[in-house]
Amino acid sequence: MSSTPTSSSTADTRTIAFIGGGNMASALIGGLLRAGLAPSQLIVVDPGAEQRARLVADFGVRTLAAADATLAEAALVVWAVKPQLFKEAAAPVAPHAAGALHLSVMAGLRCDGIAAALGLAPAAARIVRSMPNTPALIGRGIAGLHALPAVSADERTWIEAVLAPTGQTLWVEQESQLDAVTALSGSGPAYVFYLVEAMMAGAQALGLSAEQGKRLALATFDGAAALAAQSPESPATLRERVTSKGGTTYAALQSLAADQVDAAMVRALQAAARRAAELGDEFGR
Repeated sequence: MSSTPTSSSTADTRTIAFIGGGNMASALIGGLLRAGLAPSQLIVVDPGAEQRARLVADFGVRTLAAADATLAEAALVVWAVKPQLFKEAAAPVAPHAAGALHLSVMAGLRCDGIAAALGLAPAAARIVRSMPNTPALIGRGIAGLHALPAVSADERTWIEAVLAPTGQTLWVEQESQLDAVTALSGSGPAYVFYLVEAMMAGAQALGLSAEQGKRLALATFDGAAALAAQSPESPATLRERVTSKGGTTYAALQSLAADQVDAAMVRALQAAARRAAELGDEFGR
């Protein structure tokens, strides 16, 4: 088992391999380099010649068109391919990565399916599954994490350090809870964009331009989220503080309540969680 530092200040000379070099991998690579890792410590396997050329130009990392014995250097393998391509990608990696810690940022694929494709015994498999979201690309994301029992506390800390450039992390003890994480934060940015679109439409109906509506809506979401994050008060209390009975906010919230928007949001999350579980079943075959 590879040793891991117990402090983020400890110099880290280990090699990390990425299987897949797309947007999420690039976000992680950029963050790791800013944190002090040398480009030579990072290997990216990607079949796309243009993608490999971009990674070399942007980051100076080592790239491979296909997995080979070079991957035996890796203490950590980060899986960043599309879920439907995982089994095909895993076959040539497996012979060289049995001793590595594995981090998956692939949606839907469960730890037991990853272990099986890599030929790892479930009881000994060191796999961490992550459910990130798209704000990770600007360092403002949050990732739900689940680790198999064989993953040590130090390895959990290492995973947190690897993901730190993308935003926050939240551990869950049961892998099934990642379906809820997927429904809430994984899909969540789309809900925010949906509401922004609706507020822009409302702004136009009230005589503002689409651009004015967009600017007002985005600033409102950003400011309200920051206030809620920094305040010791609950979102419900914060809502009540800006809601005077008979006032404008009260009128708007009464309209939302009449349309059962809160119940509709709960149903939406339940639908997303069900679909996440279905995808796990599908990809696990």
